[in-house]
Amino acid sequence: HGDMKSTPEIEIPTTANYVRKGSGSPVILIHGVAASLHDWDELTPELTKHGYASYALDLLGHGDSPKPDSRSYHVDWLFEHFSKWMASLHLTEPAILIGHSLGGYIALEYARRFPTRTRGLVLVSPFYSRSQLPLLLRRSYSSIGLRQLIVKRTPAWLFRLIVDMTSVAMGHSSGALHSLPEHIRAQTALDYTRTAPGVYHIPNEIADGAEILSLLTTVPTLVVWGDRDLTLSPSSFPKLVEAMPRAVGKSIHAGHVPHQSNADEFNSMVLDFLASLNPNHA
Repeated sequence: HGDMKSTPEIEIPTTANYVRKGSGSPVILIHGVAASLHDWDELTPELTKHGYASYALDLLGHGDSPKPDSRSYHVDWLFEHFSKWMASLHLTEPAILIGHSLGGYIALEYARRFPTRTRGLVLVSPFYSRSQLPLLLRRSYSSIGLRQLIVKRTPAWLFRLIVDMTSVAMGHSSGALHSLPEHIRAQTALDYTRTAPGVYHIPNEIADGAEILSLLTTVPTLVVWGDRDLTLSPSSFPKLVEAMPRAVGKSIHAGHVPHQSNADEFNSMVLDFLASLNPNHA
């Protein structure tokens, strides 16, 4: 975890922007870096339909949640903000946590610290070690100056173009031009503009591999990833599955955001897994 002494202490806000839908067993939805609760717009209607209550939040520094003024955010801050929000929900039964990328790290950490409050985990392309990043990204994340420059100098229209180009480059297994639908690409660009620049410091704080063993949990877990992920190494996900006592792994022909690019396939995997946690569930 980050060295808290290197930056001024901040008061962690207790409020989070979130959306609750449906009723039933609680499912918590946690997005990744520079995203928002809209990451889960394709999944929440399915959860509602199948009798679950979904809670999707904007993490600290993202979307419409508070954005403390700091040049470099710490992962501990996001985790503390998340934990306070979880406590404020006053859930009456253990929750199922679904986290994408950095959200996967937060879900793992929560399950490790509060195993009795966690019924199951779905980790989507989870970010658990800097060694998962391509070398170039590792270097740019480790240089604060470069990172801030990239963030401050990339206007929204250019970022949107990058999103579109990446989407076209990934293609889609159905043969469509884009791997991501237009409304998702627009939302991705918007979320980027609403993210506090200090957030980009966080990937630099994730441990380099061996320490992940301390995050491992015996909670039933589904790990889902795209076999063409360009952000995190696809070979890193089976290693996590192997190391976790109660994990199963599923790969999708997709990039880093299978929950958005291949929503139907992803949603059915998640619903099957949730049903397996409670065979009596309708």
